[in-house]
Amino acid sequence: MKEEIKSAVDFLTNILRSKNEINHDKSSQFNAVLQNILSARYQDHWFPEKPFKGSGFRCIRLNHNVDPLILQAGKICGLNHSILESTFPPELTIWVDPRDVSFRIGENGSVGILYQSENDPSEQYVQQTQAKQQEKCDLLASQSNHRTFSSTFMSCKEQFMNVFPSNLRESVHYQQLAGFIAS
Repeated sequence: MKEEIKSAVDFLTNILRSKNEINHDKSSQFNAVLQNILSARYQDHWFPEKPFKGSGFRCIRLNHNVDPLILQAGKICGLNHSILESTFPPELTIWVDPRDVSFRIGENGSVGILYQSENDPSEQYVQQTQAKQQEKCDLLASQSNHRTFSSTFMSCKEQFMNVFPSNLRESVHYQQLAGFIAS
């Protein structure tokens, strides 16, 4: 969430810096305050597994009126409403979603991408889980005095069970233990 918010706020701050009346310290303060405000606001409305859920809530919208969150950050930093209103485009929309931050200037403008992450947390979790399972299987296979089994063709449980002599493989006790280790 931090990277997405940072990219949206940096974009707004760059627009603010384009105004000659606003110094670097004020714009840096605005950046930090707005990041804090958005982080607090989005805390319970951030769903990486369903990135579009809550998208409307996380939308920053300037439609001939400055978004209240931008006004709040400006007020805290000592930037008055008229400066903010004259600095930002009259029609600006920023969508802050998990792994994607986009913007559009004007009602009919094209959509630009500010931030896009290739890493899907759920895919990353699956990859990490698979890697851990592979490590477990490799460890079991390497500890075996018998032949080494390829985990590509056998599950971890099957590899574990094949370590034991055939007369013990049918024992419920070892099958339960193998199931426990594989999980």
